[in-house]
Amino acid sequence: MIDPYWNDWLDLLIRWLHVVAGIVWIGTSFYFVALDNHLGRPRERRDVEDGVSGETWEIHGGGFYRISKWTVAPRELPEPLHWFKWEAYATWLSGFALLVVLYYFDADTYLVDESVRDISSAAAITLSLMGLGIAWLLYDLACRVLRSELLLGVLLLGLVAAAAYGASEVFSGRAAYLQVGAMLGTIMAGNVLFNIIPAHWELIRAKEAGRKPDAAPGLEAKRRSVHNNYLTLPVVFTMISNHFPFTYGHDRQWLVLVALVLIGAWVRHFFNLRHAGRTVWWIPVTAAVAVAALAVAIRPDDGDGGGGPARAVSAEEAQAIVQQRCVPCHSQTPTREGFESPPGGVELATLEQIESQADAIKAQSVDSKAMPLGNVTGMTNEERQALGSWISSLE
Repeated sequence: MIDPYWNDWLDLLIRWLHVVAGIVWIGTSFYFVALDNHLGRPRERRDVEDGVSGETWEIHGGGFYRISKWTVAPRELPEPLHWFKWEAYATWLSGFALLVVLYYFDADTYLVDESVRDISSAAAITLSLMGLGIAWLLYDLACRVLRSELLLGVLLLGLVAAAAYGASEVFSGRAAYLQVGAMLGTIMAGNVLFNIIPAHWELIRAKEAGRKPDAAPGLEAKRRSVHNNYLTLPVVFTMISNHFPFTYGHDRQWLVLVALVLIGAWVRHFFNLRHAGRTVWWIPVTAAVAVAALAVAIRPDDGDGGGGPARAVSAEEAQAIVQQRCVPCHSQTPTREGFESPPGGVELATLEQIESQADAIKAQSVDSKAMPLGNVTGMTNEERQALGSWISSLE
């Protein structure tokens, strides 16, 4: 077990790198797909004769840019040639490091929830690692077998649903969402490492050898780049999902995740079409309707959290539950191993502190089972219902 203080520093630095690298990677994905969709027929005949397939004009930073794309490759290799790969590698490596530091190092708290599946930390970590590898292998195989993007999309949606359901049956709620996000991120990084960059090298080596480059690897690289583009918004959601327990804490959390992944990809489709000159307004309208419908569908019941008829619960009983199940972490000097300060700065040692955090307690521990983390203190459904009844009496 790493000292909690130094673990926090690792968390800070790796998360900082992960966010910055992710911004750069997603930014380049958005930009180059938009750029490709903006390309029009070259205006100059000599450009067409030179092998230019499209060009676009852009304005940014106080100046005009003229950008051209060759059908396969220019007659001579330009120098210097700028690459876009390390942002992808840095994002995946830092994301995996975060997974290790936050979830693997403290698997009993963050990865495993005995109320979901009573497995050892080693087994949970092994299953998590296997999931990352299997996700890439199944996706890559599907890409090699299926040429129809529609069929491939349907199959991938089914695989995401299977991954979401499987993760929800093995890991804690927040870990399940992050696991699916890590699997999608692994697919994206795998596309860069095993398809996109090798295709670029094939073009370069062909030019260096004086032979005509094969266009097929480049076309497949573009295909994989577009796939990555559609996965960006779903992956970003999984990265921030731990802040929203009403999603991963729902009884049908896997279905909620599938819905949000589908909505995210649908929104991305709107922007890709818009960059290609087609503004299809019914896409964002249907996405907004879907979000609203999902919000209504998973809205928690008022009162005791849906556990039966409410009963009168005294402040003393509610405080005793919080004292036993929450205070080991949420106190000025936590007794739970791995914590040097209360998570989020939230202290629940006194009745006044509990009452001030009543809404948050309801959201985290009554409407969902997000807290206690991994249910390490063993809060029962009856205790959650009692807390819900007491909190309702405060209103």
